[in-house]
Amino acid sequence: MPDATFDLTTPEGRVLAAAVRCCDRWGVDKVTVDDIAAEAGISRATLYRLFPGGKDVLFEAIRSQETMSFFADLEVHVLAADSLEDLVVSILIEATNALRGDDRLQVMLASRPGEVLKSLGFADQPRIIAAASAFLQPRVARFIDADQAHHLADWMVRVVLSYFFTPSDHVDLGNPASAHAFAKAFVLPAFVPTSTVQR
Repeated sequence: MPDATFDLTTPEGRVLAAAVRCCDRWGVDKVTVDDIAAEAGISRATLYRLFPGGKDVLFEAIRSQETMSFFADLEVHVLAADSLEDLVVSILIEATNALRGDDRLQVMLASRPGEVLKSLGFADQPRIIAAASAFLQPRVARFIDADQAHHLADWMVRVVLSYFFTPSDHVDLGNPASAHAFAKAFVLPAFVPTSTVQR
């Protein structure tokens, strides 16, 4: 994640950016509070004043910021959709390509896959799925009823994560043609759009 994601005009933002740089350099498990404080140019005591609870609180703030940034980027594509099909396909494509385009995540997957699966994958998937589903559900509900929207949002999150962590030789959700074919064959037949689109 680039430093630009954080508000570098605030002490908290500079510490979060410093923490990400330290994680990139040494890995999440090896980074200490002292490392982050030194990178940020502050004392250990100042870091604890900014983030009471230390590393756990700081890393949770990083995850929250990453989530907000991800959803803000996805929202642009979601709002542009004019039909359920456009919405589903755009979510599959943009979410997949956003994960693939995260250079830091790709480096970590290549060098420290176990660490990534622990922090972003299987161990943390319930939190990720819940947050992403909560974001997607009201957007999907523009086109289908609330109960269907809940199921479709949950399903899309699980599918994107599954194909990202375990790529397929037959389905590429980052490719528009493949995503369209996948959605038409396995998604859209199960969900009936409402007659009125609510914007």
